[in-house]
Amino acid sequence: MLSPSEGRINWQGANIHSLGEEYFTQLTYFGHRPGVKDELTTFENLRVAAGLSGIALSTQKAAEALQKVGLAGRESVPARLLSEGQRRRVSLARLAICTTKLWLLDEVLTALDKTAIAFVGSLIEEHLAQGGMAIVATHQDLELSRGLTQRLELTK
Repeated sequence: MLSPSEGRINWQGANIHSLGEEYFTQLTYFGHRPGVKDELTTFENLRVAAGLSGIALSTQKAAEALQKVGLAGRESVPARLLSEGQRRRVSLARLAICTTKLWLLDEVLTALDKTAIAFVGSLIEEHLAQGGMAIVATHQDLELSRGLTQRLELTK
């Protein structure tokens, strides 16, 4: 997201800083914080995130995405009443509706149980199988199919 201290970052052969929105509209950043608004419901949080990303999201598609992340029946619950793991699942619903080519995922597994971690893995694998790309920074093991991934481990 920041300019590199050396070299350059290209997207489809051009420097990302010369592309501007042409690059950023193909990118989804998912950080270690859930990025949900406490005063909004799970449904409203997802609809707002979709709108900001330029995704037309019907009520049915939003409900399906929330069900997919394990929040069925909690669509009208304000985020402030959710556990940290549930708040994280609201954020994960964004990936379930995402249409961008490149995902930058920073500590995407934070505050998730084993079931949710497996779900994130399946979302990433589905995205990769459809021709998408994901750069994932994590301290936890994310077991993905080796045929679709390249793993780089940084150690001291």
